[in-house]
Amino acid sequence: MMPRLTAALPDRSWVEIDRAALRHNLKAVRKFSGNAGIMAVVKANGYGHGLTEVAAVMRHSVEIFAVASLGEALLLRKTETRTPILLLSAALPDEYREIARHGFIPTISSLKEARLYAKNAPRRAPIHFKVDTGMGRLGALIDEAEDTLQAIARLSLTIQSISTHLSSADSDRATTLKQLKEFERLLPLLRAHAPEAKVHVLNSAATMLYPDRSGDLVRAGLALYGISPIPRFQKLLRPALAWKASVTFIHDLPKGHLISYGGTYTAPRNLTVAVLPAGYADGYPRQLSGKGASVLIRGKRCPVLGRVTMDQIMVDVSAVKGIKVGDEAVLVGKQGRQEITATEVAQKADTIPWHLFCGITARVAYQYKG
Repeated sequence: MMPRLTAALPDRSWVEIDRAALRHNLKAVRKFSGNAGIMAVVKANGYGHGLTEVAAVMRHSVEIFAVASLGEALLLRKTETRTPILLLSAALPDEYREIARHGFIPTISSLKEARLYAKNAPRRAPIHFKVDTGMGRLGALIDEAEDTLQAIARLSLTIQSISTHLSSADSDRATTLKQLKEFERLLPLLRAHAPEAKVHVLNSAATMLYPDRSGDLVRAGLALYGISPIPRFQKLLRPALAWKASVTFIHDLPKGHLISYGGTYTAPRNLTVAVLPAGYADGYPRQLSGKGASVLIRGKRCPVLGRVTMDQIMVDVSAVKGIKVGDEAVLVGKQGRQEITATEVAQKADTIPWHLFCGITARVAYQYKG
């Protein structure tokens, strides 16, 4: 039998996750949410931070975990045997029996879904009912929600929670307030059919901006990982993830030398260039090519040169004294007095921190501290 190849080598490209930062962020979210409990959103491998490791830090401080799919729920249940687990995405009918067998809470948006689930689930199995107030994804439409929930309430299921999803809490106050008002107008009608159901509406951004509307639970995601979707609150959080790589090669290139695929970058002067073993196959966005991205080496910002390739990037280290192969480079995180934030990297790549975190691939090693 061939030996299994090691997918991730910690001395090449690695992510460091700070458990102390995760605990700090939990406390910060708790202050925002007041008396409401916390639903910790740990889908997409804990936003790229490690599903089971993140959950282990949070298990004693949250009321419920939320994942996207049955597969994620099954993986999480291997270590989290007591905390309830909610599936945020719609499930396939073929998954209903397994969801019920493990006691997971499926998201239900229609009477058809509820009837199918009831056929596969034990009596009084918990479900989550979702209302669409403008996201246009899952959920019963506002005008149909009460009738739908009333019919579902007649089935042999327990309506464990009710929610809606805010589409623009971090960017559009008018739309957000409209969604909140529509849901709050509808909520007494829904509660008449599910008086014991927990209500959760606020995501990370809305928890910060509208804490007086926390409901029974807040649905916290990005903030738990230390990135604020509202810039002015960033000082209250601590980023839990740093991404690093080792310098693997250093050479001098003359003025006029082309660098990387397509020759899109021409050395404007004689340069000392370092190569780092991180590229778009590791999750470092190719969209950063030519966008002024930098890494940190020996406390100095070193510009990324030319196109990001599959396995490597080239950086200008002409101003870094004493650099050598094996030196640590920081792609995201702090080094000395300098910091490259996930938000900065994401903005230069014309994307969002969520996307950056979730894009880190299995080729990158993970280390946990704190």
